[in-house]
Amino acid sequence: MTDDLRELLAAVRTEVGKAVVGQEAAVSGLIVALLARGHVLLEGVPGVAKTLLVRSLSASLALETTRVQFTPDLMPGDVTGSTVFDAGTGKFDFRKGPVFTNLLLADEINRTPPKTQSALLEAMEERQVTVDGVSRPLPDPFLVAATQNPVEYEGTYTLPEAQLDRFLMKIVLDLPARDQEVEVLVRHAGGFDPRDLSGLKPVLTPEQLRAARAAVREVRVTADVLGYVVDLVRGTRSAPSVQLGVSPRGAAALLAASRAWAWLRAAPALTPDHIQDMALPVLRHRIRLRPEAELEGVSVDAVLRSIIATVQVPL
Repeated sequence: MTDDLRELLAAVRTEVGKAVVGQEAAVSGLIVALLARGHVLLEGVPGVAKTLLVRSLSASLALETTRVQFTPDLMPGDVTGSTVFDAGTGKFDFRKGPVFTNLLLADEINRTPPKTQSALLEAMEERQVTVDGVSRPLPDPFLVAATQNPVEYEGTYTLPEAQLDRFLMKIVLDLPARDQEVEVLVRHAGGFDPRDLSGLKPVLTPEQLRAARAAVREVRVTADVLGYVVDLVRGTRSAPSVQLGVSPRGAAALLAASRAWAWLRAAPALTPDHIQDMALPVLRHRIRLRPEAELEGVSVDAVLRSIIATVQVPL
């Protein structure tokens, strides 16, 4: 049964590959987030298939998906929903917003003010929305896949630290290699239309996803490995270039993502290698560098790699 679930998730990767060339690490990250019940922040310059990647994942899953284009004039009620007066019945009814879905694509999330961004905090953490004092649960599964552009700052807002911490991982999409870029053009020359994903078929149901999540919990975790996770996280707090290190929530996120990754690799137990594979995407957005380190060109990823290289690995 467990092997069958892994094959289904491999089929999801195959379906996504029909539309997206390369970006294997990003696809793996999204699948890990699905298994770990986490949210994903996708960062990359325009044109590297951030939105197409999420839409392709949605098409390969039998899940309800909603896309919201975040703009400066977007209001919290436009995301969560609001109470409106129904003249026909003479009563106030709640109209659900786009957040009531399985997969929410928050496109260019940093283009809306913090007031609207904060509307997602409760949804991302509590899996519910409270409007007019009434809490309403969100569907299960529920995942937010947000995109942002790292090079264009005009008309954007910095995401609050509390919101960043709600993302399980931050995945950076790089420009494709030359052969991958050639393959993109070959597909376009052959008639591929990124707006038409009807050729992709759903291969994983919500019930099968929940079964896979349950199987992830069977991956064994030893005390030594748990100590290694804590040592990595504590290393970010004492690094000279770091102003704000990773919180205990980040340690729990690293454990959850690494466990899901170990299950995908058919490993019976969690090992330091799995944790190291997940350290950068899970921790990079939870660290704030000192201003002087940023001026010197120090990057968060470089700091994390240095910590991974220096923290003792349990035998």
